[in-house]
Amino acid sequence: MNLLEAQNCSIQFKGLKAVQDFNLNLSEGELVGLIGPNGAGKTTVFNMLSGVYVPTEGKILFNKQEITKKASWEINRGGIARTFQNIRLFSGMTVFDNIRVALNYRVDYRMFDAVLRLPRFRREEERVAKESMNLLELFRLDAKKDLLARNLPYGEQRRLEIARALATKPRLLLLDEPSAGMNTSESKELMNLISWIHVNFGLTILLIEHNMPLVIGICERIKVLNFGQTIAEGTPEEILNNKLVLDAYLGEEEDRHVVSGN
Repeated sequence: MNLLEAQNCSIQFKGLKAVQDFNLNLSEGELVGLIGPNGAGKTTVFNMLSGVYVPTEGKILFNKQEITKKASWEINRGGIARTFQNIRLFSGMTVFDNIRVALNYRVDYRMFDAVLRLPRFRREEERVAKESMNLLELFRLDAKKDLLARNLPYGEQRRLEIARALATKPRLLLLDEPSAGMNTSESKELMNLISWIHVNFGLTILLIEHNMPLVIGICERIKVLNFGQTIAEGTPEEILNNKLVLDAYLGEEEDRHVVSGN
């Protein structure tokens, strides 16, 4: 079953088409990569899928419901969560509160319950605290729950951002260049983390990434953009051997070993 469908989506900014005739079908449980050179339109695609931008043409369906013109918060509550190329944590809040704030929209109490600290309020706050700590433990951040988010090392900030996205209980997770700024060791750890999330949370994942060994290592299928248009789609092996992709993005023949990680 297709969980997400983007049908002939285009978006134009002041006469410039940033993305043109973009089509994508994501089946439940897939892990798919979206790659391309800088400026190819990848993050613009994410912005359309997550409600930041409204496509100029085309439509987007999630779980068979059209979401093309829905607000970002509606799309998130409907089951799509995302991270950003530039980390967007609440840097002045604690690690614990960054997770807890993502769970607050699902609390089941009224303002009256909160003001008077009634049993329903206490029960819900205890549940939120427990769920927050469970996520922090899974991401090995529980020992740093009282630190301000800005004081975490870069790799741990990335983990926290992904954990916060998962706190919203998504069915589809959009990861925008999660390994940006990471060294080789951190990137390998991230690759293992994404694979683990994919399996253990049963999520569908769409991944933008420039780290080709990471993409090739975990993605089941890859879609390639260049100048806002799809130029190839297929398995990692097919993409590595596609001349259009090699010319536009992956480099010349001598660069293939670098791309594949061998």
